[in-house]
Amino acid sequence: MKTIFDNLPAGLILLDGGMGQELIRRKVSGQGALWSAKALFDNPAAVQAVHEDYIRAGADVITTNSYACIRNNFAPEGLLDRLGEMNRLSAMLARRARDRVGKSVLIAGSMGPQNGSYRPDLVGSYDETEALYREQAGFLAPFVDLFICETMSCIKEARAAASAALFTGKPVWLSWSIEDSSGDSGEARLRSGEPLRAAWEDIKDMGVSAVLLNCSPPEAIGKVLPELVALSDVPVGAYANAFTPIPEKWDFHGETSIPPSRTDLTPQAYAEHAAGWLKAGARIIGGCCEVGPAHIEHLHKTLR
Repeated sequence: MKTIFDNLPAGLILLDGGMGQELIRRKVSGQGALWSAKALFDNPAAVQAVHEDYIRAGADVITTNSYACIRNNFAPEGLLDRLGEMNRLSAMLARRARDRVGKSVLIAGSMGPQNGSYRPDLVGSYDETEALYREQAGFLAPFVDLFICETMSCIKEARAAASAALFTGKPVWLSWSIEDSSGDSGEARLRSGEPLRAAWEDIKDMGVSAVLLNCSPPEAIGKVLPELVALSDVPVGAYANAFTPIPEKWDFHGETSIPPSRTDLTPQAYAEHAAGWLKAGARIIGGCCEVGPAHIEHLHKTLR
């Protein structure tokens, strides 16, 4: 049976890096409560340019700028009537970037937390959460090759997102965010404190095509990844952030509330972590917040 992996390299698959923080780094619209979604209104050309840079850096899969295109962000700004439009635009910009560069990359529809990143305590009921994801998946599905449900901080959130994305018939990759100190005590845990083993058991029969770890420190991912590889019967991947530790019950209130970026995770240093993930059995590797095109280019040059 043909799978999404038939259209990807046989060895290492390279994801892109972060979008929202890269837009802020470039000093284009992407700040404020809407975070990366603001650039879809103010500077869509900048979003396309970031996609193009990741493709030229060597990415095999680029991710739509739809992470922040959620009701929780749009409603307070009085922009709910444009929620579908902006989700679709995020996918169209990725497609335009692919066409302009002329490389046959796949486009992953990003679906992140619906009530705040790293906040499992804010996740609503399963039915409510699944409905929000199903709405977003419906906006994106006609324009993407697969979905990546990312930065999932608890079991309920992950199941709701995966269920909604799978409903579209598109392949689905599921990515959990783990505790910054995960693995230090010998057990891998999501940001909710739930064991990673339990998270895998909950979704293993759903039909996801890959499982990953993201938006967590590369050191934590390095400690935890071997356990996920041992558990999983589908390809495994990782894409870390370069933030200093995330405060407990952190709330996003614009770019000034974002934890400072680390200064030690140069492209070379990040690639050393990624080489360890590859050795541990990861097949899909990329970057999350504060990991940019230079990091992906270095991964392409050193791990390929």
